[in-house]
Amino acid sequence: MTTVRTVDYHAAGEPFRIVDLTADPVAPAPGDTVAERCATAIGPGGSGTAPRRGALDDVRRLLVQEPRGHAGMYGGFVVPPDDDGAHFGVLFWHKDGYSTACGHGTMALGAWAVDTGLVPAPDDGDAQVRIDVPSGRVTATVHRDGGRTTGVTFRNVPARVGARKVPVATALGLAEVDIAHAGACYASLPARDLGLDVTRAGLPALVRAGQEVRAALATHPATWHPGGPLLSGVYGVILYEELADTPFGPHQRNVTVFADGQVDRSPCGSGTSARLALLAEDGRIGPGQDLLHESVAGTVFTGRIREGGVTEVTGTAYRTGEHAFTVDPYDVLGAGFSL
Repeated sequence: MTTVRTVDYHAAGEPFRIVDLTADPVAPAPGDTVAERCATAIGPGGSGTAPRRGALDDVRRLLVQEPRGHAGMYGGFVVPPDDDGAHFGVLFWHKDGYSTACGHGTMALGAWAVDTGLVPAPDDGDAQVRIDVPSGRVTATVHRDGGRTTGVTFRNVPARVGARKVPVATALGLAEVDIAHAGACYASLPARDLGLDVTRAGLPALVRAGQEVRAALATHPATWHPGGPLLSGVYGVILYEELADTPFGPHQRNVTVFADGQVDRSPCGSGTSARLALLAEDGRIGPGQDLLHESVAGTVFTGRIREGGVTEVTGTAYRTGEHAFTVDPYDVLGAGFSL
């Protein structure tokens, strides 16, 4: 394997490792569109968890497995856009495979595009970075002040509610789960319905509950997306708790459990979009209001809903470093391991 160079960011605490395949094609990403490239990367199984899918997946595994990564690592392969309307495309990945949406990653990519000069931006004001992702075209509006990036607003594809109060049996009791699509499919439920609190100490139990809910909904028709199997199936489970409303709208804290029991350190960007769709249907958020959305790490996104179910989520993204990863041919661990 050749050297793999990355630029790393975090958005509200969740890592995002960027590999620019358009500048340094360390592995092919076959397909004519970003969605096709994602489907090819996932492979025929469709679940995103097949053991091996080729050279591109070797790179993903190198970057997420220890000692170069960790179970919570997230990242993206920058690829060509679908057409000239976007600046670039991206394939989102995590420890267990690939995803069709990633709000925190979109924020990180917007900051990266501006910080590197790929997309011109003023010293004071905003710059729009248009990105093709597997679920559609999204926008990162990068906010600038005094020559530095101060925040990013992620505008997602339209969000919609799939189903309400779906009964799910868990080891902690029966839960009623709401399903919403926001670039990926999310199941939401109040943590206290299962006797849980959204705290760091409660993470093991929250993760187990999230895995149970995801498995129970594997074949539920409300998780199907009209865009086809790539966008269907529960990606993340959001266990949330209500906090006192702010003068601007609702206030919630959540843990989002995604893929094979991974925990989002941020409030989850596309998950925030899913929560906004549900809150709007309940009449709890409307024009001019914001959702203050906290993570278990104490970081915050603010979200709002626009016409047509389009959501916007604002947060921060900061660069954490650069890497040039290699594999020593004598290393018995090779590309790494997972615990």
